Amino acid sequence: MSMNISQALGENITAAIQSVVGTDPVALHEPSFDGNESMYLQDCLDSTYVSSVGKFVDQFEFELAKYAGAKYAISVVNGTAALHIALKLAGVQASDEVLLPALTFVATANAITYCGAVPHFVDSEERTLGIDGAKLREYLLGNTSQASGRCVNKNTGRIISAMVPMHTFGHPSDLETLLSIARDFNITLVEDAAESLGSYYGGQHTGTFGLFGTLSFNGNKTITTGGGGAILTNNLELARHAKHLTTTAKIRHAWEFRHDEIGYNYRMPNLNAALGCAQLEMLSSKLKAKRDLFSRYQNAFVDIKGVELFNEPDNCQSNYWLQTLLLDEDQSDNLDVILAITNAAGIMTRPVWVLLNELVPFKDFPRADLTTSQSLSRRIINIPSSPNLVLDKS
Repeated sequence: MSMNISQALGENITAAIQSVVGTDPVALHEPSFDGNESMYLQDCLDSTYVSSVGKFVDQFEFELAKYAGAKYAISVVNGTAALHIALKLAGVQASDEVLLPALTFVATANAITYCGAVPHFVDSEERTLGIDGAKLREYLLGNTSQASGRCVNKNTGRIISAMVPMHTFGHPSDLETLLSIARDFNITLVEDAAESLGSYYGGQHTGTFGLFGTLSFNGNKTITTGGGGAILTNNLELARHAKHLTTTAKIRHAWEFRHDEIGYNYRMPNLNAALGCAQLEMLSSKLKAKRDLFSRYQNAFVDIKGVELFNEPDNCQSNYWLQTLLLDEDQSDNLDVILAITNAAGIMTRPVWVLLNELVPFKDFPRADLTTSQSLSRRIINIPSSPNLVLDKS
């Protein structure tokens, strides 16, 4: 592909983005604080409850569970900690294998290794950007056996105990298919819903389909608590155990410090929860703004050849956390040129993460065929997605 053609495509993409967000420099995703954040934070300061005890922690967990339609939510310091505890309580043991997409953020694999387990990378599909269920079923049929109700990798002899689908950029994975695979192969499903607060599959919120779901509230997420995450579950005993483990496994007592198992100091501070409560109050307006932003991008890109704006999968409602362009396959060699042109124009764009199996810490772990993930990694471009970017065009 000639440099002239790649230059032209980069300039067309730049012009399309600027027609929506303006010509000033723009970040990929910024938090917005347009609610009760200052008031709730001041309340924390006035009360002196700024650490892991305080009314906002309980309120945030209650409101979050209510919004997601889960029975219980346990707030923690970040999404990685949430996934670590969820996997541990899902029964993942040292040397077990856990299925996950190669096309995900590194935290998904990191949490698996915290359990002493082995990430096992599988392919994604272009339709959802999540795990390709049909391809995974075929792979498991050919490479696993069942022994005493457990799924065993015939190539390594290790148990495959769990699967972690990740809802990429807020777009729900094909959960119906993945749940059927989990049932048929005796694999526990734990959702990495870090990016998908406000996304629905068949009318049900992501993160509520598996034994656990986990969320992230990092500064670049749809809502933020600064740093923070949460575990969702409908199982009372597991919820209690998650709360206990993330609170250093301390037994309740008026003055004594006694701990009955190895615990983790993963508690979300009251300050962060206060921020989260205010952000949750504004979530519906943020989601509407993101959907409006998608519609404006859709109009801007309708006549540009060689690239497509990614739309939510069928039967899903996405939060459109990160707006996503997908280059045509024959334009994939132009990715770096396009990124250079857009960023030089003050528009922050980025490629998708390097596939996890290509990273040094994970290069020797098991993997299925990753043809589609390899293609997607050459073609995905994230473009500015903040909810405050919707301009008044009236």
